[in-house]
Amino acid sequence: MALPYKQSQQSKRGQVEEMFDNISPKYDLLNHLLSVNIDKLWRKRTIKKLKAYHPGRILDVATGTGDFAVAATKLGQVKVVGIDISEGMLNVAREKISKKQLSKKIEVQKADSENLPFGDDEFDAAIVGFGVRNFENLEKGLAEICRVIKPGGTFFVLEFSKPQQTPFRQMYQFYFKYILPAIGRMVSKDKSAYTYLPESVNEFPDGDDFLAILKKVGFTDNRCFRQTFGIASIYEAHKPKN
Repeated sequence: MALPYKQSQQSKRGQVEEMFDNISPKYDLLNHLLSVNIDKLWRKRTIKKLKAYHPGRILDVATGTGDFAVAATKLGQVKVVGIDISEGMLNVAREKISKKQLSKKIEVQKADSENLPFGDDEFDAAIVGFGVRNFENLEKGLAEICRVIKPGGTFFVLEFSKPQQTPFRQMYQFYFKYILPAIGRMVSKDKSAYTYLPESVNEFPDGDDFLAILKKVGFTDNRCFRQTFGIASIYEAHKPKN
């Protein structure tokens, strides 16, 4: 299992919380810098796909600094609830939401994705941006998300994946293994966070493997849309109607 702090006795959940608390002040800067802002395009594409289902109430799991939640407000008359285990990230999200005057559309709270504080069938849709690979128990977290979505509701995941084509695959692996951690360490001052990132991506069951897990926990009509040579993937899934 990929862990941020390999010498720590904390659970993965505890380590991930600590890591994001540590890097939260520089997270947005690094995220956009290291992805050359292409992460914004991926979010827009995901929200465009979600638009076809006209959701009213949306759950943003692992909301972090709130970028996906903010993007979701472009859908119009929606209410977005963002949850995250890192109070540091949520504080950045709250400031961003306030600055953008979106407090009536977005609310955020600290919560664990594997033990969601919501009843069954509460949300029209759920989204997760670059968060599922941080779940301590992937299947449990996905099953919880399925539980709180209404029958017939939609689930979209945006997550890093592993390019398959050469020579892009080799270039990407070199960047992810050597360049990205070095920049991340310099800017965030956290030696482990941006070493954990490529390790967690390499470990994550992407593509067909992730689609199989979505099916296992109860989602149907699951599809994968590769983005930018396979650097990231958008996954679409649905909760069956009763």
